Amino acid sequence: MTAHPLRLDHLVVSARTLDEGVQYVADILGVEPAGGGAHPLMRTHNRLLNLWGGAYLEVIAVDPHADVAREATETAAPRPRLFALDAPATHARLENGPYLSHWVARVDRPKHLPTWQAQYPQRIPPIVPLTRGDFAWGLSVPEDGAFPAWQGAGDGVLPSLIQWDTARHPSTVLPETGIALKALKGVHPQADTVAAQLQWLGAAHLIDVQATDGPAALVAEFETPSGLRTLK
Repeated sequence: MTAHPLRLDHLVVSARTLDEGVQYVADILGVEPAGGGAHPLMRTHNRLLNLWGGAYLEVIAVDPHADVAREATETAAPRPRLFALDAPATHARLENGPYLSHWVARVDRPKHLPTWQAQYPQRIPPIVPLTRGDFAWGLSVPEDGAFPAWQGAGDGVLPSLIQWDTARHPSTVLPETGIALKALKGVHPQADTVAAQLQWLGAAHLIDVQATDGPAALVAEFETPSGLRTLK
C-alpha cells in the first residue's frame, strides 16, 4: 500500500444528458444536483451534489455545445472524452438510462500525483490538467479516454486519481444535503486483479470488491434524511 492512503473524492454518474442524470439522482436521493459547469478540454459538463465528509457526487454528460465551439476555433481532432463517454459500450448502456459508472480517489499532498505517475506509468494513466471556473486539478486519464485499468481489469471499478491544485474543494462551496455515503461496492470478473491494484494504490479501504460471472458494476449506498437509498 502507498504510504499515503487515498481518500474518496467523488462518485460519477454518467448520463446521456445532464437533465436525465440530474433527474435520476434526484429521484433516488431526494436532492437535485446543482452547480458544476463545463470542461472545455473534455467537451463535457456536469452537476454536483454534496456528500458528508468532504466528498461529492458528479453527474456528467457530453456537452452538446462544446463541439460547435471547438469547430469554430480549432482544426485539430479533439482528444477522447474522459470516463469512456465516447465508447460505444457506454452509449449502448446509457440508452437504458443514467448509471453509477465510476469513482475518483483523491491524492493528498505531500504526495505529488504527476511525479507518482511518472514513476509508475504502467500502473497510473497520464495526468491531465483540467479547470472549471475557479477550480484546477490534475486527473489520471488514459490516452483513449477509457477507464483506468490494470492488467486488463478496470471497467470503472478501479478509480481515477485526482489532485486538486486550488485550496478549495468543490464540496466546500456546495449546499449541504444531509446525505452521506454509507458503502461503495463493486463487482468484477477479475476481482483479484482489481483488489491487487486497489491495495497498491492505497484505496482498498474505500470500496468492497467481489467476484462476479457477469459484467463489472458499481453500487453506492447512502444514508439520507429519508432513509437508506441505493444508486447503481
